[in-house]
Amino acid sequence: MESITTEHEAWMGLALAEARGALATSDVPIGAVVVGPDGRILGTGRNEREATGDPTAHAEVVAIRQAAAAVGEWRLAGCTLVVTLEPCAMCAGAIVLARVPRVVFGAWDEKAGASGSVFEILREPRLNHWVEVFPGVREAECGALLREFFGARRASGGSLPAE
Repeated sequence: MESITTEHEAWMGLALAEARGALATSDVPIGAVVVGPDGRILGTGRNEREATGDPTAHAEVVAIRQAAAAVGEWRLAGCTLVVTLEPCAMCAGAIVLARVPRVVFGAWDEKAGASGSVFEILREPRLNHWVEVFPGVREAECGALLREFFGARRASGGSLPAE
């Protein structure tokens, strides 16, 4: 794992803004951005499962789809994906298949994380693509947003969406 940079922290601010946007649709507040090799934002995403009824509408997948459309191909060479929560197995698979070379994430996901918490897909040596990972960027902020969301859900007696 490499060193975190001020760019990573700034990009995480954009991902956190996306995450907060998910609150309007009662989706779990997770946000993602795909940054191109030149530092330009190519795609943004927030969880949209509740909003769209699409089980694959995780923040990472939404952002990857936008970025691929922006560059005109499925390979996201030279890009960086920034996400507020450690990617799950589905998202890690999408990251590997899109050939994203770098992932920056905020909070660890001890229940479903696929970058070291539960699984290690992003750096699985048997795969044909490996990802450089920068974990724990603005971890306290990312984790607090999720804890507040689930705490409010518990307090209101609302159902808890699995993430």
